[in-house]
Amino acid sequence: MVTAQDRPGRRMPGAARTLLRGASLALGLAPGLAAGAAPGGADAAPGATGAVQAEEFMVPAADPGLRLYVRNKHPAGLDHFSPGRTLLYVHGATYPAETAFDLPVGGASMMELLAERGWDVWLLDVRGYGRSTRPAVMAQPAAENAPIVDTATAARDVGSVVEFIRQKRGIAKLDLMGWSWGTSIMGLYTSTHNDEVERLVLYAPMWLSQVTVAADVPVLGAYRTVTRADAKARWLKGVPEPAQEALIPAGWFDQWADATFATDPEGAAQSPPVLRAPNGVVADSRAYWMAGKPLYQPSAITVPTLIIDAEWDADLPTYQAAGYFAQLTGAPYKRWVQLGEGTHTVMLEKNRMQFVHEVEGFLEEGEPMEVR
Repeated sequence: MVTAQDRPGRRMPGAARTLLRGASLALGLAPGLAAGAAPGGADAAPGATGAVQAEEFMVPAADPGLRLYVRNKHPAGLDHFSPGRTLLYVHGATYPAETAFDLPVGGASMMELLAERGWDVWLLDVRGYGRSTRPAVMAQPAAENAPIVDTATAARDVGSVVEFIRQKRGIAKLDLMGWSWGTSIMGLYTSTHNDEVERLVLYAPMWLSQVTVAADVPVLGAYRTVTRADAKARWLKGVPEPAQEALIPAGWFDQWADATFATDPEGAAQSPPVLRAPNGVVADSRAYWMAGKPLYQPSAITVPTLIIDAEWDADLPTYQAAGYFAQLTGAPYKRWVQLGEGTHTVMLEKNRMQFVHEVEGFLEEGEPMEVR
């Protein structure tokens, strides 16, 4: 399904096709060689060199004592940065940013592929996730404290990192991308900071749910824990049984799980190993999305917006993407793309390159046409 309300003369850029050709080369390399492996040359985007430079930062949050993990990848030697080719990604409700956006499944991560194409690409872990500071209450039993790290708090963390990037790169605005709960974070932030956002990509957007809160729902603690088996079962929920085996290429789930659970050493030391995730998102879902009340208004977003969802997404089904799309009345143009044979985690599945193609194609629209 592709639904679009676009500018006249929508361009399907050669740049996106070039990415797919370059990606096929990178994905054929041995693991660990992908960063900088995809060649530059005549088909490369402006600024692309084939070699990728990586940096890591700990950015102070707005609240004292908290630091936010940020990773950057861009073409080696790139010294000119622009709003239209700078992208910041944020994760969803449970897992950190790096193990989805910068996991080299098949030899190359999405972050690397974009950087090889000339992009200045960033990822962020909000507080309580990944390598960012975990609030002190996460070292205590979950039941002893109320849910932590709600959407408004996460949006403040995004604001801290957006300002860091703007100052470091000397740019006024940049592109934002969020996955799952990350769509609420980036959507909320954009709705009040349109002047700092060039374009917005929402992957599996959260919107009003047809599921309501049960009367006997348990009281939420500060955080929740997820096991490896929980993660696999959730990933495959809603996938037809005959399609499950081929959905995730061999070894990719274990590669993802090993990397993801390693980001929480304290949880990984438990038996069985767990990943801890703040419960602020769950509290927000109960108070807003499952109660029929928007947390913010998508109509307040006034930048070009892409929505992507997948056919078998059982976490945030298609009706939520449809409902959100209808509310984007302030965007100058918008697009909704549904990918077939994919789940909530399509970015790490057999059809991942379709996802990469759609994101880059949308973000590169408006650039000068290539002359061949």
